Amino acid sequence: MAGSSRRFSLVDAGAAAAVLLAAAGVVWSPKLSGTVARATGGVVPVTVMVDVRGVPVANPASVVDAARDAGKVAIVIRNQPHGSVPVEQVIPLQRRLSAVLPDGRVVSAVDPNQDQFPSLDVRFVLKGEGRKGADGVVFGNQNLKIGAPVELEGSNFRVNGTVTGLQVGAS
Repeated sequence: MAGSSRRFSLVDAGAAAAVLLAAAGVVWSPKLSGTVARATGGVVPVTVMVDVRGVPVANPASVVDAARDAGKVAIVIRNQPHGSVPVEQVIPLQRRLSAVLPDGRVVSAVDPNQDQFPSLDVRFVLKGEGRKGADGVVFGNQNLKIGAPVELEGSNFRVNGTVTGLQVGAS
């Protein structure tokens, strides 16, 4: 049996391409890059403030208490789940009404309808880990900026809010 040579077929080329793609997926995996960033010190504490305004709720105080008691919420950024994030504070926000008087002065008062038509108006202060990227803060492998919509979920609520503050590093 002299000169037996092995030829590569289309199936062999497809298998080699699949192996290369799988290896590339492992190397560029978000979890792996997060682990590498954590090991190299690229990950720093990030404080994210999310305001939730005007969500109709029968008992807003119970939602605030539930979030404080749980100590964490699940966060979704641009329809991508990030996981659970510790809740540092839940600050109730007071709904206010403003009016311009005939003499040009502006007056403001607490909304008297809050008792009859309660709504959830709170600021969630969340602590997590992220890194400073070229386009803002990278939090949960997503760029996060002030004004970005996020979804927060607890054991008995799911609300949409807006990022109103970001602080990178120790506070």
